[in-house]
Amino acid sequence: METPENETFRDSIGTVTKEGKRAWVFPKKPSGKFYKYRKLVSYGLLAFLLLSPFIKINGNQFLMFNILERRFNIFGFPFWPQDFHLFVISMLIGVIFIALFTVSFGRIFCGWICPQTIFMEMVFRRIEYWIEGDRGKQIRLSKQPWNAEKIRKKGLKLIIFLIISFIIANVFLAYLIGSDKLIQYIIDGPFSHLSTLISLIIFTAVFYFVFAWFREQVCIIACPYGRLQGVLLDKKSIVVAYDHKRGEAENGRKKFRKNEDRAALGYGDCIDCMQCVHVCPTGIDIRNGTQLECVNCTACIDECDHIMESINLPKGLIRYASEENIETKAPFKITNRMKGYIAVLTILVGLLTGMLFLRNDIEANILRLPGQLYEHKDNNIISNVFTYKLVNKTSKDIEDVSFKLMSHKGELKLVATHDSFVVPSQDLAKGTLFVEINNSALTGDRNKIKIGVYSGDKLIESTTANFLGPRSYK
Repeated sequence: METPENETFRDSIGTVTKEGKRAWVFPKKPSGKFYKYRKLVSYGLLAFLLLSPFIKINGNQFLMFNILERRFNIFGFPFWPQDFHLFVISMLIGVIFIALFTVSFGRIFCGWICPQTIFMEMVFRRIEYWIEGDRGKQIRLSKQPWNAEKIRKKGLKLIIFLIISFIIANVFLAYLIGSDKLIQYIIDGPFSHLSTLISLIIFTAVFYFVFAWFREQVCIIACPYGRLQGVLLDKKSIVVAYDHKRGEAENGRKKFRKNEDRAALGYGDCIDCMQCVHVCPTGIDIRNGTQLECVNCTACIDECDHIMESINLPKGLIRYASEENIETKAPFKITNRMKGYIAVLTILVGLLTGMLFLRNDIEANILRLPGQLYEHKDNNIISNVFTYKLVNKTSKDIEDVSFKLMSHKGELKLVATHDSFVVPSQDLAKGTLFVEINNSALTGDRNKIKIGVYSGDKLIESTTANFLGPRSYK
């Protein structure tokens, strides 16, 4: 089946030539109402991204994703391996939230919130404009031979890119290993922790490669969210859209001529100035319709509005709108699919909130020592040996910790010199204990016992364990 002539643009991506080579994108510097809003949002998110590893709440890092030690902090809440189910629910909430936004507003996450877009468009691209100039100057600089001017500008740009990539790599490492540890490594000197230094160099190289060369290809080729967009979008989704009804009219586009009655001639409002194409950071023509490469950055909206204003035509030829809105002028409505996502999101948020409130500050895990049977002592006493592991999820030491048998009359003895101990902050304590119960209180060879964990006289956690005894032949 042949592709219609007006759909041939979908056969390839805008950043690759017909010969299969890289088509470098030189976008025009954007300006306008939406760009001002994006700058405010972007710089706020940049501050959040750069400061989050260094902000602490109750002694916990605000955001941390220590994969190696399986320790995570999300908004100051610490998550240990024992809390993995809570972490999974948190990630599901994030995924469904993004899916809901995509169904409702297209790829707005990519254009306004994604760190890749923010760093590329609001940091690296702006440095490029500052050093090399706008679109026309960049194209001329790229084509001219390597002279002193080109070497100076390209060299300065790449050095600054490398420095910023190094800073981003350090912040990224702070998310992974913790800001306190990163600062300590810096104080100790880079060669005192070679493995961390190598990781830092690798991260710097990756960020430098992404922002200096790979650039918009991340959004077009590498990012799975771009592919997900095609599955989630429908005719009711609000996206950055070209109003083809108004722009094309009966006879299509036409270059602007002063004092010409375009409506009488049957031409649309699009004057084919190509400014929406020149300003696009992914090099697409928004007039071709919704495309995989579009990240909803609104640069084309600002540029088109400026052109429309300069020729005294109504703004909004390119705007936030759904396909249904452009075709039938139908207003935005919450669809059943959106309601479904909202319902699932509400349930998961409620579930996570309830679990966080019910979660204890200490996690107790007491298990019978593998391979050990019970011991029959004097006075009909049955003894079992257990191992315990206590995880302190708080930023404070839990002192005077002891165990008490809650379900049966008996004795509980720690294999230690003291009957109480301390569980360090954000750490664990483990050891061995004996539980001794009179055989008359047991009901068979396997019994459930309940053990309480106390801090002084305060019960802070309880758990159950299996207690073995002699088989009953009653």
